[in-house]
Amino acid sequence: MTEMANPVIDVPAKRPERLVLDGRYARLEPLDPARHAETLHAIATGADAAPRYRYLFEAPPTSEAESAEWVQRAASSDDPLFFAVIDKATGRAGGRQALMRITPEHGAVEIGSILWGPAIARTRITTEALYLTARHVFETLGYRRFEWKCDDRNEPSKRAATRFGFSFEGVFRQHMVVKGENRDTAWFSMLDGEWPRLKAGFEAWLDPGNFDHEGRQRERLRFGQSR
Repeated sequence: MTEMANPVIDVPAKRPERLVLDGRYARLEPLDPARHAETLHAIATGADAAPRYRYLFEAPPTSEAESAEWVQRAASSDDPLFFAVIDKATGRAGGRQALMRITPEHGAVEIGSILWGPAIARTRITTEALYLTARHVFETLGYRRFEWKCDDRNEPSKRAATRFGFSFEGVFRQHMVVKGENRDTAWFSMLDGEWPRLKAGFEAWLDPGNFDHEGRQRERLRFGQSR
């Protein structure tokens, strides 16, 4: 039997840069201590901060100085590459996220280190932040694979990945030790060939006509059937 040749893959993808991704409800800005440290500190030290940090690699800051130091360090990192998530209605940072484990040679990149504060969590702002990132990853940077990973115990994160159109791929058992605890990591991904279908679903949901005067959705986020 003649062995079929694998198709030639056009890699590498481009490495992400520090630039603004602007949407209708959300804007992603490169993390900037001068612009974002104060509001991110308020999120990090709010009453509900502990559960939001439960599965992050770092603990909540214990002081404004510690918070400022973390933001300064994160803003200077190239991988993870951090962005503040701006609520365009208020102009304030409502959270942050990062592109990480960036491997242009394989065309793969992950979204992670997500901290979406209570003002934007479970709103069209965070959905659009994910959409803007995925669109940039696939259409501008040319990646083949966009990943979402989380602690397998983190049920809200797994539900979010599924809602956003990522496909569950399995669990890496005893993958890491985080904050002195074992982490089994749940893996999710979306691929470049899936993006046109997912993009259409995001854009239909994000259309202003899908929301009432109080910003509540009329139709839930859904995607057409995969082929």
